[in-house]
Parts: sequence; structure tokens; C-alpha cells
Amino acid sequence: MSGHAPSGRRRAKPHEEEEHENHERWLVSFADMMTLLTAVFIVLYSISQVDQLKFAALAEGLSESFGSPTSVLTDGSPTNDPGVLDAMSAPIPVTTDYDPTERADQRSVDLAAAQAAADHSEQVQAEAQATFDQLRAAQQAIEAALAAAGQPDAVEFTIDERGLVVHVVADQVLFGPEQAGLRTEGAGVLDALAPTLAALPNQLRIEGHTNSLPVTPGGPFPSNWELSTARATTVLRHLAETDGLPEARLSAAGFAATRPLLADSDPASVSVNRRVDIVVLSDASTEANAQLPGLAAEAARTAGATPTTTVEPATVNAVTAQESTP
Repeated sequence: MSGHAPSGRRRAKPHEEEEHENHERWLVSFADMMTLLTAVFIVLYSISQVDQLKFAALAEGLSESFGSPTSVLTDGSPTNDPGVLDAMSAPIPVTTDYDPTERADQRSVDLAAAQAAADHSEQVQAEAQATFDQLRAAQQAIEAALAAAGQPDAVEFTIDERGLVVHVVADQVLFGPEQAGLRTEGAGVLDALAPTLAALPNQLRIEGHTNSLPVTPGGPFPSNWELSTARATTVLRHLAETDGLPEARLSAAGFAATRPLLADSDPASVSVNRRVDIVVLSDASTEANAQLPGLAAEAARTAGATPTTTVEPATVNAVTAQESTP
């Protein structure tokens, strides 16, 4: 009888459990890295500051341990006595004592900077006040000239960061509806303004403005831009050619309806926004000019008035058939 197992029967393999995969093995490497980084930062921090007393104690301990005494001077440098530290370079003295002179110097610098800032602020305030006084004097001179010419209510005044703004209402004063030809009444107003304007050293900018109503299709001007610019240049030419103001001091610009004095919801906007502004430009610094509106508001409060432009009832009532034109 053969001792071999039948060829048709095979021995079953033992059951092998699948090895469990550890998905958190990276934590070990991460923990090792954090430990090393912590040690590095501790070492860096420990060597970032030198304590001379501790260094002297360390040097003395090392010298005693290795058999050759070494003394350390108060300045941090070793003596010439032989020792284990002879091969080392002399340590750089590090001063940790508080130096009151440095703090005093810093206080002096801070006080000087604060004083300079205060002086500059005072200079700007003085410049702004002087500029405001000059513009107010010009306004009063223009008011007196218009009163003498019999047209005391022909213009309104505003002082802003640009300077003194003389608002001349175009309707019934300077121009007819959708016209850029100067009316007789408007020429009289400009002639009354001219002597005071000529006596000023400031640059003058003539700005044309219209209301928000569109021009008549097929009319002399394709839009309010051309109309406002034409009115500004008409006033400029009259001041230069008729009243003799130097052309080098004059400039003109048209703004159409982009800079209204009153909102369109106000019934008076149709008349008030249709105007020409003569701007007496301030020649002060930007910082001083920024304070001019505040000075104007303060002066208005002191005088018991409002700093906004006023509209005379007669001016509003004068708008009749012309209300439909820019």
C-alpha cells in the first residue's frame, strides 16, 4: 500500500490574517520633528542673550573641573592664565544695564517731533486764516461795487477749498434761454466786478453751468456741455477784452449740469443751477485750503447766518417761460 496521499486531494493552506495598515504612522515623524524644532528654538533662545555672571560661573566651573583655574574679568574677557578656555576667542561684551541717556535721547527726539508738528499746524492755521481774510475782503469789495452799481443781489458768494466763488445767475442776468450771447444786464454786472477782480493777485477760473433740462433738438448747441462752455468763454472774453483783465490770469471750463447748487427736486434748481461761477482761486497750500470751508462756516455761525448759498425770492419768481430751457 503506497504511503503517498491521493493526488486528487491537496492540503489546505492555513488562513492568513490581513495585516492591519497603520494610517497614523505620520504622527510619529511629526512628533519627532516638533521635538527637534522645540529643542532648536530653546537653544536659539538660550544663546540669544549673554549673562556675564552666568558665563563667569560656567568658566570657573569648567576650569576647576579640568584642573586649571581661569578667572574672568568683569568686562567678559578671560585672563592670560592657562586653562581649557584659552583656545576660545574672547567673548563680545554684552551690556544689559539700563542706560538712562538713551531713553532721554529718545524723549528729546519725540518732543522735538511733537514740537515740529505743532509748529507746522500753527503755520497752516495762520496761512488758512490769512487766506480766508483776504478772500472775505475781496467779497466785501465786490459787494460794495455791486451796491454802488445798483445791483446788490446779482451774485451770491461761497468760500470753499478752491477759494472765493462768485455765483452769477445766468437766467435774466447774463444770458437768454439757450443763448451764450451776453445780455446788457450781465455786462453791467461783470463791469462792476472787474475792478475788484483786477486788483487781486489770484488766478481766476470762469465756470459755466446749466440745469439738468436738455437743450432743444436742432438748436444752436448740441448739448449742455457746449452751452456751458460757450457761456464761460463769453464771460472770460468780456473780462479780458472789455474790462482789461490779464488773459494769463484767466481760464474757462464748462460743467453742464454735473455740479448743481440745488437738487433737481427743488423748484428753484431750474434757475439757480443755470449760472456762471467766477472762482478766485486760493494760492495757499493744500492743507490751508482744506480749512477754508470750516473757517467760512464758523464765520457764518458767528454772524448768525447759514454758510450755504441763498436764493432771493425775486430770482425764483423771475423764472416763467424760461423754466423749460437750460
